[in-house]
Formats: sequence, structure tokens, C-alpha cells
Amino acid sequence: QVQLVQSGGGLVQPGESLTLSCAASGFDFRTSDMYWFRQVSGNQRDYIGYISAHGRNTNLVSAVKGRFRIARDNDKNTVTLQMNNLTPEDTAIYYCRVTLDSGTYWGQGTQVTVSS
Repeated sequence: QVQLVQSGGGLVQPGESLTLSCAASGFDFRTSDMYWFRQVSGNQRDYIGYISAHGRNTNLVSAVKGRFRIARDNDKNTVTLQMNNLTPEDTAIYYCRVTLDSGTYWGQGTQVTVSS
């Protein structure tokens, strides 16, 4: 079955960095665009960005552009979200996502807290 297993996250101070990982299985990762979302407590999940199946195209929303980077390793079936210069406004639960013909699948979510 489709699985997206996330790792990384935690508590950091403003200005620090974190990298989140999302390990995929159960589908053809190499042909699938991958997405990252985040959810601030009580709000809807907001789109952050995506990376194309081959990795040549990425998109990031303006709020994180220049600070976050999405990458993927198609040999390891992993997509990462590298987050630099974090601010308290980046505090959220972060999710990876894939949409397939069979449906939309989410990772379990990873808490990122940015606080001094």
C-alpha cells in the first residue's frame, strides 16, 4: 500500500535550519510529483511547494521562497524539505503528499516549532 513516512522536525530557535524527509513506498515514486503542505494549529493545510517527478521543476510559495528548498532522491524514494532561516511563523505541522490515480495520500505529519 502507499506509504509516506516522515522524519525530522522538532524545536529550533529563530534563524536555525531543519530538514524534513518523506520516505515513499507502494507506488512508482519516479513518476510522481511530490508536494509539501503545512498546517498551523486550527487552520487548514496550506500548500508550500512541489517538486516534479524528475526533480527538474520546483515551486515554492512566496512566504518560504529563498529560505526553503525541496529536493528528491529517486533512487532512495525520498523527498526532502530543507528549511533555513526559520521564523516563529514557520511553526506548524508539515506534511508531504502525493496524488495518484488511486487517491491522495499524506504523510503522518511532522511538528516544527520555532521559538526562542
